[in-house]
Amino acid sequence: MEKTIDEKKQGNSLVMEPKAENSRKLFIESYGCAMNFSDSEIVASILSKEGFNTTQKLEEADLVLVNTCSIREKAEQTVRKRLEKYNAVKRINPGMKVGVLGCMAERLKSKFLDEEKIVDLVVGPDAYKDLPNLINEVEAGRDAINVILSKEETYGDISPVRLQTNGVSAFVSITRGCDNMCTFCVVPFTRGRERSRDPQSIVEEVNDLAAKGYKEITLLGQNVDSYLWYGGGLKKDFKNATEIQKVTATNFAGLLKLVAEAQPKMRIRFSTSNPQDMTLDVIEAMAEYRNICNYIHLPVQSGSDRILKKMNRLHTREEYFTLIDNIKKMIPDCGISHDLITGFPTETEEDHQDTLSLMEYVQYDFGYMFAYSERPGTMAERKFEDDVPHEVKKRRLQEIVDLQQKHSKLRTERFLGKTVEVLIEKESKKSAAHWSGRNSQNTVVVFEKENYKVGDFVNVKINDCTSATLIGEPVGYSDNN
Repeated sequence: MEKTIDEKKQGNSLVMEPKAENSRKLFIESYGCAMNFSDSEIVASILSKEGFNTTQKLEEADLVLVNTCSIREKAEQTVRKRLEKYNAVKRINPGMKVGVLGCMAERLKSKFLDEEKIVDLVVGPDAYKDLPNLINEVEAGRDAINVILSKEETYGDISPVRLQTNGVSAFVSITRGCDNMCTFCVVPFTRGRERSRDPQSIVEEVNDLAAKGYKEITLLGQNVDSYLWYGGGLKKDFKNATEIQKVTATNFAGLLKLVAEAQPKMRIRFSTSNPQDMTLDVIEAMAEYRNICNYIHLPVQSGSDRILKKMNRLHTREEYFTLIDNIKKMIPDCGISHDLITGFPTETEEDHQDTLSLMEYVQYDFGYMFAYSERPGTMAERKFEDDVPHEVKKRRLQEIVDLQQKHSKLRTERFLGKTVEVLIEKESKKSAAHWSGRNSQNTVVVFEKENYKVGDFVNVKINDCTSATLIGEPVGYSDNN
């Protein structure tokens, strides 16, 4: 299950610098994971060359696109409501065209186009380069659809425009698709098989971001640890590669080193990791390079071996503990976060207690916690009965959330009295007199603005904390500026 970004960021309409020669207007919204937001930047780049500038005003748009998510039911319900809103505006502005992009598009293509007739075009995650042709089809009065999944497409040749950016941090996509067939997840069916992007194109994009003043990048993929470049092609076909391809291949640890060395002053993060695919050389690379942040998002989903097997997670509880032990030994101050699903089919009270005990062992910095909701098209939906009562799911989820709150407070308290390096990202939500940024461990830090500005690396002495935020005072620029 891919990490979902902060709900407050979800659904933001995205805007890029306008081009004077462009006469048409594009309104694009994104829901769900960071990969969807990254994809929207690719789409905006493609359509910019077709005469579209982005707008935040729905009513003035010629083309409205919503980039969708099928991971969670809530995101799907939200997208349906947005489509109703678009169509209400369309009745006033009949020339406006409406399209659905991404994971939900692939899964509900016929429903959206033929049955409900609520969209004009449906475009899957591997078909964004076909958007100009599809828009021409729509303008000729025909419905347009392309949800074909590709074995090669990585969009490595597209330079994404940065939408609604703070000018400080950016996503850089390194893989597409996923080969891990977790039974609760629809991603392999909506985004296809796993393939990696040419490392040279990744380094070039990072160098370009650095030249534009960006200070931090997040290498992005459904499963970044699976990154493997051997000249192109699916990861599953690596076994058929030539000997020269095998010995010159670049894995994720190798890519991390390339990026870290290309821009030593740029902070590097990555998401999402998978326990079964994270190797020791990745942790070693993190320990070796100061600019690779000491933070790992490491979804576990359950603490019960029986449930992990039912989820088709290809790791056990003990293997996960071994990985955690290695991380803590090699990077003692590493921040670790999780994804957890409670109430998966057949989950017992004993399974739930196993999850709580796993949390006690790891003591995560923070996490993304969900009650199981059956997703159409997944193996779990086809094979398992959703048999844990809603009230039981709700109670177990609350116990998990309460325990995580306790651990989060313990993890932030370890910074009290210490000085941490913070990259200023924006003004604090609660105070116009304070900056907000994150330390290497991905914990939010707020402090008085003084003479610092967005994009500065500042050393901050931590004097107070909540379970989610560190509060401190600036003591000077770090040597990373």
